[in-house]
Amino acid sequence: MENNNNHVQLFETVINKALLKQDVYNNTLNASKLFKEVIVEVVDEFKNKLTPNQSHISFEYRDKDVFEMELKFAGDVLIFMMHSNIFEFSRNHEIMKTNYIREDKNRSYCGIINIYNFLADSFKYNRENDIGYLIGRVFINNENHYYIEGKKELGLIYNNFANNILTKEAVHGIVEKAILYTSNFDLLTPPYEEVKEVSVFEIQASIDNILLKTGKRLGFKFQADSDNMK
Repeated sequence: MENNNNHVQLFETVINKALLKQDVYNNTLNASKLFKEVIVEVVDEFKNKLTPNQSHISFEYRDKDVFEMELKFAGDVLIFMMHSNIFEFSRNHEIMKTNYIREDKNRSYCGIINIYNFLADSFKYNRENDIGYLIGRVFINNENHYYIEGKKELGLIYNNFANNILTKEAVHGIVEKAILYTSNFDLLTPPYEEVKEVSVFEIQASIDNILLKTGKRLGFKFQADSDNMK
């Protein structure tokens, strides 16, 4: 009898965990669709505000697949990418110490939408060695609450997991803050000592595909900028 009870309990545990993760996945997928909808609207808003002499400044949206979308503006590209798996915050993460999670541990299971920043020229000229940066990641749980880890505008504002619900208005704010952060995250000259030498092969490979990497903070670990960006 005891062995049968163990089997029943095991079955219920597996089913409940699967249902929980499915709920989280569906919320995250809906969030991804919402990001796509909002980004299209933001692009249209920007385009409508451009004057004739500003028409050369690009604002473009590209739907790459069900999990990924791209927003190109001026010289930057933001890529919003949903991960297909569900994650739980680590035991040591600050979010696990909140009453919101302590009241119901299931709330700590989240889907993730990552936000990456690249230079537009990296794609235009197919510079495969160029560097992009994770500027934020959006966590969505089974109650459609969200939490953001990120830099500056993103990380400081959207960190109230218990009260933040992922509405269209919230997504609009996240997209705008990501654009603002990216616009203020400028390309720095790499250290001279790291670029003073170049091989004949690299030069002959053509300027478009040169193996010298380009990135906004290349030559420094991204963490080194944290004091100025948090």
